[in-house]
Amino acid sequence: MEEKKEVQKSILPSSNGQVKVTDEEFYTILKTVCPGTNLRTALEGALKAGKGALIVVENDGVLDLMDGGFRVNCRFTPQRLIELSKMDGAIILSRDLKRINYANVLLTPDSRIKTNETGTRHKAAERTARQIGTTVIAISERKHEISLFYKNVKYPIKNTEEILRKASTYIQMLEKQRELFDEHVDKLNRIELKNYSSLIQAINVIQKGKLIQKIAEELKKYLFELGTESLILKVRMKEITAGVEKETNLVIKDYTALDLKKSKYLLDELSYESILEQTHLLNALAQTNTNQPVVKGWRLLSRTSLTEAELAKLIKEKGSLGSTIHSNTQSYIDLFGEEKAQILKDEIEKIKLNP
Repeated sequence: MEEKKEVQKSILPSSNGQVKVTDEEFYTILKTVCPGTNLRTALEGALKAGKGALIVVENDGVLDLMDGGFRVNCRFTPQRLIELSKMDGAIILSRDLKRINYANVLLTPDSRIKTNETGTRHKAAERTARQIGTTVIAISERKHEISLFYKNVKYPIKNTEEILRKASTYIQMLEKQRELFDEHVDKLNRIELKNYSSLIQAINVIQKGKLIQKIAEELKKYLFELGTESLILKVRMKEITAGVEKETNLVIKDYTALDLKKSKYLLDELSYESILEQTHLLNALAQTNTNQPVVKGWRLLSRTSLTEAELAKLIKEKGSLGSTIHSNTQSYIDLFGEEKAQILKDEIEKIKLNP
């Protein structure tokens, strides 16, 4: 549970920020500070040298917040940034991070913008990022840490070894959850093929599937921050999560009293703690634990060669998975013709033998 809470806290939305940062947008920002980049080398060099720094990536609003300082206008190198960090003021980098434009600048963001930070440098960083929507990096020599601010988001940049340890921990969490997910899927297969339904077992599958997806999304942030160091971990994550989202969505489609899109939205809004409570999952499906809904059959029947339109036609005609898999060949012929009906019959028999 502590690990899950820590994952949730890895990105801290500012208390009164109004701009929502998409995952894709934030991953793009993380790429600029991943290990191996010149900027990351400079940040770690300044931290190692025991220097604090305030670094701003230029955009259209930066000039309005600048007071004093001097123009540098030189090519960016890690060593130059480390040397300039010896001064108290902010360092202004070009948009493409290839040049150092200004140094020793006093930033004057709106003091009415609320901030949770305590130090002068970090207050300026958060207010600047939120006021003009750019990337601002604050290095604290006292706390020996690097913080990235972007719009209404704060992200602590950890050293590579620590990120690797964290990423490895999340991989282990994913492996365990995937093992439990597969066990619950196998159990649900056996129940459904006996022409029974188990809403609670379906909930178990959805719960594990959603946990895997949430953990994987948080892990991606670490992998992006690791840059080229993350290749092996990326491959492993893809192996672990393969097929989970599709299988989970099909279970939702089989058991929801709403539609798939609505239930998915409600489930995606749940926190880690809420996902662990079956009541919240039941509510997202518009079900109660006393219900035993008829299984539509989308999940198991999707393993056949039928198209989605043909599956919809079959499910509408038969009404349930049990009725579908226990029908005679003639009923399939009436729907799809003799050749496709025989193929379908053979595929259903294989599913029964190897659920």
